[in-house]
Amino acid sequence: MKLEDEIFNKVFDSSYHKLVVNVLFTSSWMTNKLKNELDNYNITTQQFNVLRILRGQHPNPSSVNLIKERMLDKMCDASRIVVRLQEKKLLTRISNIEDRRSVDIHITEKGLDLLQLINVELAIKTSLSENIDDQEARQLNDLLDKLRG
Repeated sequence: MKLEDEIFNKVFDSSYHKLVVNVLFTSSWMTNKLKNELDNYNITTQQFNVLRILRGQHPNPSSVNLIKERMLDKMCDASRIVVRLQEKKLLTRISNIEDRRSVDIHITEKGLDLLQLINVELAIKTSLSENIDDQEARQLNDLLDKLRG
């Protein structure tokens, strides 16, 4: 559906203005699709992001700082998310032997199993592939990379 129809606005100052609104609107649209999928597993999008970061580091330990650097949402409280995931037994926190001020964070088997169970990428890919083909997805990825410089 066209942006103008989605937001009930047909006037933009320029094509760049429309681009900014379109990227923000589409980001929110995709985030909502992801959130709806993750609600079935009782985790948030930020918790999902942390689990994926930890899976990428597995079996090596991670730190809160490493998680913060790699988070998609730079405004979230990674420390609080780690605590919540520990309460759900999806990760462990252990004091670092060499630096007692540091904490090693590891994803648990339960966390790995949950990520395997969540097939959100497939659900989103299926939804996206109804509207754009693989070549268009690659082209859009290239344009978004170019946009960020």
